[in-house]
Amino acid sequence: MRIRLETDAFYLILNAIQNKKFEMVISPVHFEEVESIEDRMEKFQILELLSSFGKKCISGSELIRKRATEFIAFNLGIADAAHLAFAEQSADYFLTCDDNLLKRSK
Repeated sequence: MRIRLETDAFYLILNAIQNKKFEMVISPVHFEEVESIEDRMEKFQILELLSSFGKKCISGSELIRKRATEFIAFNLGIADAAHLAFAEQSADYFLTCDDNLLKRSK
């Protein structure tokens, strides 16, 4: 059931992005995560979504590195910490379907 809810949430968010209710801000972390996907079709589809709807955020900022390090100190993984740090600097909201990330980031 959880997978279904996560999938539904993904499509609701994607639909809002496609309808320009939300803007998808992407960071270098997204592309690093996509590289680890073994399924070639899934990798292609995600890269297509990122390039079609994603807006690149600022990168290389010392503030982002510092904030990510602070999140890591609170037991967030490196990728999750980077996502949150980039979002704080580049976006008004942080939307995710990752329940564990939401719980740990509070």
